[in-house]
Amino acid sequence: MPAAILADGLVKSFGDVHALRGVSFEVPTGTVLGVLGPNGAGKTTAVRILTTLLRADAGRAEVLGIDVAKSPATVRASIGLAGQNAAVDENLTGRENLQLVGRLTHMPRAAIATRTDELLERFALADADTRLVRHYSGGMRRRLDLAAALVHRPPVLFLDEPTTGLDPQARRAVWEVIRTLKSEGRSVMLTTHYLEEAEELADKVAIMDKGKIITSGTPNEIIARYGNVERDSLEDVFVKLVGKEVGAKAE
Repeated sequence: MPAAILADGLVKSFGDVHALRGVSFEVPTGTVLGVLGPNGAGKTTAVRILTTLLRADAGRAEVLGIDVAKSPATVRASIGLAGQNAAVDENLTGRENLQLVGRLTHMPRAAIATRTDELLERFALADADTRLVRHYSGGMRRRLDLAAALVHRPPVLFLDEPTTGLDPQARRAVWEVIRTLKSEGRSVMLTTHYLEEAEELADKVAIMDKGKIITSGTPNEIIARYGNVERDSLEDVFVKLVGKEVGAKAE
């Protein structure tokens, strides 16, 4: 069985800026990969390539064994994406946003109605389903954005810093959703600035900096490789490898 997500030697530059310098990793089916790194490390560029929004200069990217450059439409039908900023229409209601995604993904009308009701309930948005999204809180918008990524039941999900800016309660609500998705057998690539988030949710972690994967493995494997399991935390190792706190901007 092919990996749910595969990056093999991805290279991408924007003029003199080398965003990715030969990035390779894979996400086995039914697992969560947490990708950590400071701003500018290349995390979002990798996500954009794997979700067909950007072409790599070199290397290979696959989702479910399908080449994203050769068959982008097929890949899009199999993935869900929740980016750093909630991609919902503020001038529509929560219900209308989910229905729009259903139509764009060519779902039958009856299935759209049923799925919309299910997701509004699941993400605790049923009481606000007819409210314009411009009146939603930040946490509600993030939950709606995540719900929108799930409308067509994709087996593979890309979550690019899905909890940035949320309060602790809203963040943990999103964590519960991700745990449920994993229990359902979905495969997830999760980029995050929060080490606790990666430790809580990810089967394996990859640390990126300056367009490269520095190391990867379970948190304990990474700590044992670069520090002391009894004394050091993943954050201690991160600072040692990257030279800055999580979330600090790259030079």
